[in-house]
Parts: sequence; C-alpha cells; structure tokens
Amino acid sequence: MTAIPPPPPSAAAGSLAGASLPPRVRKLLRGFFDHISSDIIQSLNAMLPEYEQALFKQAEQARSDNRQAEFFSNLRAFQRNRGEFVPHFMFALEAELAAVRTPPSRARAPAPTGLEFRTLTLVEDAAMDEEIVLSDIARRHEVRASQSLLLLGQRFGALGGAPAFDNERLPIGPQGLCRMLKLAARTLELDLEERLLLYRTFDHKVMGNYQEWAETLNQYLSQEGVLPGLIYLPRRTRAVDAASPARAGADAARAAGRADANRPLTGWHGPSTPSAWTIPTPAPGATPPPLPDAPGGRGAAGDGPSFELLQQLLAVRRQATARFSEPAATRFAGAETGGAGAPAGNTAGPAMPAAATADGTRKLVPTPEVLSALQALQGTAAPRIEGQPKRSLKDIQQALVARMRQQHGAQAALAAPDSDTFELLGLLYNEVEREVRPESPASDLLTRLQVPLAQVALRDREFFLRPEHPARELLNAVAESGATWQTDDDLDPRLLHQLHQSVDFVVKHYQGDEAVFAQANTEVQRHLEAAARKAELAERRHIEAARGKERLEIAKQRASETIETAFNDQQPPRFVQALVNQAWADVLTLTQLRQGENSDEWTEQLQTTLQIVAATTAPADAPKDSQLPARIEKALLQVGYHEDEAQAIARRLSSADGEDDGTSRTELTAKLKARARLGEQNMIRREPIQPRSPREQECYDLLRSLPYGTWFEFTLNQQGDVQRQRLSWFSPVTGHALFVNQRGQRTGEHTLDSLARLMAQGQAQVVTEDKGRLIDRAWNATLRALRSLTGMGKAADIGGNGA
Repeated sequence: MTAIPPPPPSAAAGSLAGASLPPRVRKLLRGFFDHISSDIIQSLNAMLPEYEQALFKQAEQARSDNRQAEFFSNLRAFQRNRGEFVPHFMFALEAELAAVRTPPSRARAPAPTGLEFRTLTLVEDAAMDEEIVLSDIARRHEVRASQSLLLLGQRFGALGGAPAFDNERLPIGPQGLCRMLKLAARTLELDLEERLLLYRTFDHKVMGNYQEWAETLNQYLSQEGVLPGLIYLPRRTRAVDAASPARAGADAARAAGRADANRPLTGWHGPSTPSAWTIPTPAPGATPPPLPDAPGGRGAAGDGPSFELLQQLLAVRRQATARFSEPAATRFAGAETGGAGAPAGNTAGPAMPAAATADGTRKLVPTPEVLSALQALQGTAAPRIEGQPKRSLKDIQQALVARMRQQHGAQAALAAPDSDTFELLGLLYNEVEREVRPESPASDLLTRLQVPLAQVALRDREFFLRPEHPARELLNAVAESGATWQTDDDLDPRLLHQLHQSVDFVVKHYQGDEAVFAQANTEVQRHLEAAARKAELAERRHIEAARGKERLEIAKQRASETIETAFNDQQPPRFVQALVNQAWADVLTLTQLRQGENSDEWTEQLQTTLQIVAATTAPADAPKDSQLPARIEKALLQVGYHEDEAQAIARRLSSADGEDDGTSRTELTAKLKARARLGEQNMIRREPIQPRSPREQECYDLLRSLPYGTWFEFTLNQQGDVQRQRLSWFSPVTGHALFVNQRGQRTGEHTLDSLARLMAQGQAQVVTEDKGRLIDRAWNATLRALRSLTGMGKAADIGGNGA
C-alpha cells in the first residue's frame, strides 16, 4: 500500500487511534480505511498529473497576458503544494470515519430577534459557484449509485449505533468525498476558477467508477460481518385479490417501477437504460379465444407465454374488426349460429380464397422459406420514387404472399405465428411513424429497415419482449433523429450520415446474425455519446455566460440597494441623485463583481458613497474633503469613463453647490444618456410577479425541485406540435432559467414564474423517463390500441419485472 506521510498534530484528534470507539468498531473501521486507502491514493495520484496538464493547457490558450500570468501563478502554487493534497485528503477521510459515532452537530438556536435589512448580505459568488459545482458532482453520483449508498448507509448506521446514515452523513458518500476534496484543495492555494477545474478533474478521474467502488465496499463490509446478506428490496404493493396472483404480481412490479418511470428525463439521448416493454393482461374473468392452429409454422426459441398472449390479443382484435366490418345481417346470422371464429391468417394481408379457409386445405409455408423470400426482397428493394406512397409492412406481406403463391400454388399462406409477427410489427411501425416527421430523412431510413426488421422478428420473437434488443435500439435511434419534437436546428448532420451508414450496413450484411444489428447500433451509440459530450461542453459555456449575467444583475441590485439606503437619511439634489444612480452605481456594481462583498475595496466605496451624500447635502460654508474628488474620479476612470467626463462628475458629486464651469448640466446629461451603462445590453427587465393560482404555485414548487438537465416539451401551435428543450440551469435567486436544444445550443430563456404558468396551461410539460424513448412510447401506444379493441386489462411489465 502506498505510504502516507504522518499527520500533522492537528489531525491527531480526528484519527481512528484516538477516537472513542468500541474495540470491534475501531478494528472494523481501521480495516475499512486500510482497504480503501490504496484505491483512493492511486486515483488521486493519477488525477494530479492530468490536472497539471489541463492547467498548463489553459495557460497556453489564455486570451490575454494577464490571464496567462494568473494561470502560471496558480500552476506554480500547485507544483509547490501538490505534495500536501493527498495526505490532507486522507486525514480528512480518517477523521470522517473516526467521527462515525459522533452525533451530527446541531447549531444552537439563536434568540429570536428582529431582522434588519442592513444585516442581510449576499452569498459570496466564489462560495456559490464552488457549492454549485460540488453539489452537482455529488448529486449525479448519488443518483447513479443510489442502491449501493442505501446499503452503505444501513451498514454505517450499525457501526455508528444509530439509524441508517443519510447521504450527507455517510463518510465515503459522494457528499463526504466532495467535502474532503474541498478541504484538501485549500492546501494548493488556487484561485476559484482553477479550483473548479480541479473539482471537474476529480469528477472524471476519481469518481468515474464510484458506483462499482461502492458495491465493492458493501461486499467488504458484508464479508467482515456488518449486516451480512443485506439486500435492497423495493417495497411492493400487496395483492388485494387473492384469486389473481399473477395480476397482483404485475401490479406490485408496476408499483416498484413507477418511481423510476416518473423521474424527470435528464439524459441527452433518452433514458440511461431502456424501459421494460409491457403487454396487456386479461381482465379478471376474461377468457381469450383459443389460438389458431399453426401446423407447419415454426415457433421461435423465445416464444414464451408473453408472445402467446400477444397472439391472443391479435386474434381478439381480428375477431372484433371482422365483427364490426361485416354487414349487419351477416353479423346477426353469425351470432345465431354461434359464429365462425377469426381467420388464422393476418386479415391485413391478401384475402385468401373462401375454399382455402373453409376446408382447411391451406398450404402453410415454413418459416425458413419465408425468410429466404424476405432475404431476396431485402437485396432487390428499389428506392422510393418521388410522389409514390411509402411502402408499408402490409405491402411487404402482400408481396411475400404473392411470391409464395407463385412457388407453391394459390393455397399458400403464412403460418399463424409469422402472420401475427407481421401484423404486430406493422402496428408498431404505424405508431413509430406517427411521431416522425414525414419529410425528415429518418422516414426513408425507417422504410429501408422494414425488411431486415421483419426478418429479425420472424427469427427471434424476443424482439417484441426484450428491452435491450440491438435491432430495437437501432430502430429507436433512427426514429428519434426525425422525431416531431426536433427542429431543423436540432438535427446533427454527422449523426444523419452515421445513421445512413448503419442502415446501409444492415441492409447489405444482415442474413440472420444479430451481431450485424449490434455492430451497427454500437457505431450509432458511439456517435451519440460523442455528440452528447459536445452538447455538454456547449451547454456549459452557455451556463457560465448565464451565471455571469446573473452575478452582474445581483451586483447591480446590490448597488441600487446601497444607494437607496444612503439616500434614506439625506436627500441630495435631484441632478446629483441622477449622477449617483447612473455613474456611481456602475462603480459600485463593478467593485461588487470584482472584489466581493467582504473586500476592503467594497468597504472603501461604501464609505465614499456616504461621503458623496454628506458633501452634496452639507451647507455651502461647511469644510470640504479635498481628497474626495480624486477618489471619485479614479473610480469612474476604472469603470471606463473618459477623463473629462470623470472630472466633471467628480466635481459635481463632491460639493454642495454642484456647479462646474467646464461642463453644463445639459451637456453632461446628454453625454451620460449617450453612454452605454455597465451590463445594459444584457439587462433583463423584470416585470412585477402577478399572484399565482393554486395550480401555478404547485407547478412553481415542482420546478424549483427539478434537477438541472430536465427535459421539457413545449407546445408550439394549436396543431399540437411540440419541441423539446433542456433546462440547463436556473437561478434560485432571480428565477431566470436557461434552455438549450439537443445539440447544446441556447434556445431561449424563461423565468420559473412564466414556465410555471405555461405548465399550468398545458403548454409545457416535464418529460419523464417512461416517455423519453420514442420506441417505448410507440410500443405502449400499440398495446393501448389492442387493449381498446380486446377489452383487456392494464399492462404488466415484461422484459424487466415480467408478469
């Protein structure tokens, strides 16, 4: 194990050796610390050279000599103090473990006193940025490793003799590691921007595999006898109806997954994992019709009860469609004679001769021959001519049956499983194409994928049942590239080129090997990941710009409050007030931005503000401060005022008479009006907030609790067209919210108040995990259509917690 330098004397109190712990707990924590030390030290030592290279690269790319000098100064400070970083991090980790039985400190409640506005101060910008970055890192890894952290919290609760530790108190949780990082970073003596770069490097290099590391720590504690065998089992709804255990199990599975399904979608390209597809389950007491016989048909290896249930649903659908499409007299006659049942084939395909279906002399074509015919169609498919209707799965099935009848006679027909597969795939395709813009390139790509997907579904019925089937993943990627919620600006030309290549590869090489789809999908997913990284970088630049505007607005607000407070006791002449509210307000704003609230420079400018008020309201014979005009002029020159303007303003702000022989009031007023004020081009006019309705207030409270990166769908017109935008950042202070598109490009800004009103009106809605992927929505819409015709019950999850 890598050696750690001895701790400083101040760290002795926080060591495991000096902690007041039971012997067994101390031994377990010491072993735990030794177990994780080597991994942490190795990761930190690997991070430091990369951070040094990043710091050096930023210094080379600096846009000014002053900025480059600042980078090199921070680089030298890092090189001088880097040897202290890892030891202090490990000392902080040991202190966290040693305090496992120390109750969390509770701040003593102060005596209730009246609040005075003069005692209220803004949070330091540096502290705010630091906390935002660290909390974002911790939140992201807490979401990814939520189950492992829950088990670690239980185990550390047992070690600490207390209830389960939450994420904030957990010593080796993401929040705890971020606290240690912040403490250790102080030893490097870096500026704010360089510390933020260090935090991001820590996120990528050290926290990259935190989820697997947390699972390893759980295994270690379990092997050491700390709650061995502890597992996480989500709470499930107990069945009420004891007569239907299958339905009760499906309800429990749905209840367990409902929380995940209702989580806001935050990924760049859909949910991190595909959601389980669902199939309707029969309502209690409902008996589906018997499945048609399929002699000669080939059942796929994956033909389990789930696909059989889909066949039953299709059979009921065909019966219902035939019943309502028959003439009334025929339907009543069929009812009197008991009905003839549903035809075995797909009614969407070519009509079979009556004799062939009545006497059972149909010749069912084996599935291998159907696949051979499809392979021939796949190789000879001609591109669509402009003006012709798009090819559908029904057209392919008709062409296939016609080909079979040429080879096997007029009685040739598809077996029931194959016919059902075509019908089910056709229904799915119809729902997919509803959400794809007809004029988009994705529409033609979907048409070209029809024959290969038909082969996949015929060879492997798991295409309908397995959530992560590579063919389904590729279908989803192609469909989402032309989804109705995307605009022309959202479309990435490189992604479109990759999709064309992947579809061409599948059409050319697929002959039954699923690896062809897997390889094509891997290339697409690799491109999507690269596009997501680019979008994230572009989004980060917009966020930094938005935060800069936010800091400027807060600084301007603070300057206005300072001037208003100074005017409370004494009222200078109206012209002097105008000069202070414009010229001197710029000085206060810039000082607030550059130096901060607690700096000596800010205190000096506050004192100067009070001196200006006193000088302009004092009697004419009162003694004057001879240094005041020079201080005012110097401050105005730093803001960017010309020397003659600064001198004229300084003379009027430093005397009671306010007269200046060099510049008249009219001339000075004209110059000030023509001058652009600090941040005026980015100034956002804040309208007074109107009272909200209960529904609007509910939406507003929801917005303030959403994580950064949540996707929204905005309704664009009365036709219901929507566009997806990503909530990249919002300010809890002013309520400003930044939105970007799929490529990380800024699409606009809202306020949380206006967004809440749009949500209350139904013009904006949060996209949840279960609605994130187009293919999942299309499949669920297909099942809802079957359920509406068959009278089946609700959906039960398969592919995940199956029914």
